[in-house]
Amino acid sequence: MTHEAPPKKRVLILGSGFGGLYAALEFEKILAHDSGIEVTLVNKDNFFLFTPMLHEVAASDLDITHIVNPVRKLLRRVRFFDGQVEAIDVASRHVIVSHGVGEAHHHVLEYDHLVLSLGCVTNFFNLPGLEERALTMKTLGDAIALRNRLIGYLEEADFECAAGVRDHLMTFVVAGGGFAGVETIAGINDFLREALEFYPHLSEELIRVVLVHPGPVILPELDPKLGAYAQEKLIERGVEILVNTKVTGISDHEVYLSDGTSVTTKTLIWTAGTSPHPLLSTLPCAKERGRLLANEFLAVQGSPGVWALGDCALVPDRTKPGKFCPPTAQHALRQGRVLARNIAAEIRGGKKKPFMFKTLGQLAAIGRRTGVASILGMNFSGFVAWWLWRTIYLSKLPRLEKKVRVALDWTLDLMFSKDLVQFLTVRAPTVSSAEQPASSSGPEAVTAMENVVSGART
Repeated sequence: MTHEAPPKKRVLILGSGFGGLYAALEFEKILAHDSGIEVTLVNKDNFFLFTPMLHEVAASDLDITHIVNPVRKLLRRVRFFDGQVEAIDVASRHVIVSHGVGEAHHHVLEYDHLVLSLGCVTNFFNLPGLEERALTMKTLGDAIALRNRLIGYLEEADFECAAGVRDHLMTFVVAGGGFAGVETIAGINDFLREALEFYPHLSEELIRVVLVHPGPVILPELDPKLGAYAQEKLIERGVEILVNTKVTGISDHEVYLSDGTSVTTKTLIWTAGTSPHPLLSTLPCAKERGRLLANEFLAVQGSPGVWALGDCALVPDRTKPGKFCPPTAQHALRQGRVLARNIAAEIRGGKKKPFMFKTLGQLAAIGRRTGVASILGMNFSGFVAWWLWRTIYLSKLPRLEKKVRVALDWTLDLMFSKDLVQFLTVRAPTVSSAEQPASSSGPEAVTAMENVVSGART
């Protein structure tokens, strides 16, 4: 008499940020020895983005593909679903996902254990004009869009006919003086000033780079002395820093500030606020300030089979009673490993392990081979901090291939100037009739040329 094998326990991971990906990587090890578990990772992109290096893509220090890792190259045993999460039904234990170009196809994925690693989204706080006009720095697309904007405005401003609007084009405002804002403004400031040698009609006096920060000192996550050091170095390099100031709105040509002044610009980069993923608000789970309340084992309180980690969860910080773990990558990746082991322990009837981790340190690159860092209670600044930043983050970048590519980019950056190529996805022009030439010198072309000349004269 044969006995059917019991059905596999289904684990569904939503989101492949640091928390979700490292949970999946830990399951890779577990699945090598346990065939009774089936794990599926769902993410809207088919790659893992190493966000600490995002500003280096925007500033043309790294190639755009070198800070992303294809999920399918990272995972062999864990299944991957490239799609969008549409809805989560905790009561019925299933998730509705969609995928496909154009008309989307919907699927229902059932689970026994659900891991929520959906991260957060940008919050514009309903400020006038921001959602329509501001750039952000959360995705690879954001970094490419910013790089394209910088290069596009350099090209436009270099024409003599743009002399009257160069103040609009060559002024760039970053809102938010945390890690993302400071590293972004340091990178683009270096990029713009180094690019000037290739633009004969532009000079350093035309470039204005402004950082708007609501607190008294930038980088509030670090020791105030490090924040003051970073502030001083950025000011020396031509960055204007407006402290105790907030952005209150933006129009086509102005960014409005809380002190009643405004900055003439067409570019605002917003790094000043995030909110938990909107899907979390639809869940009947314990939440605080929009984030899921998890216990020390990373299980969501009062919701059996639901687990949460990373930016979308509030996890008790056992090193600081009464506090929650900060939403940092170093916490999220370690939460992912512990969570995977705890789910396996629950399935097998084993003992779960509480999550406990103390921040090892925090680092920020501030341009021109300088940085600030606080590691194990010790402060570093200047070249040493910058070297630590690059060494530590390079070691954390997944896969040897990407480590080598990034190291090569950094090495070549010592010898050559930054690239000025825009990454555009515009189709090449085509024709559909053999009788119509690709270019025309007929009456239509003459009329078009006359209109251009007439417009230029007026």
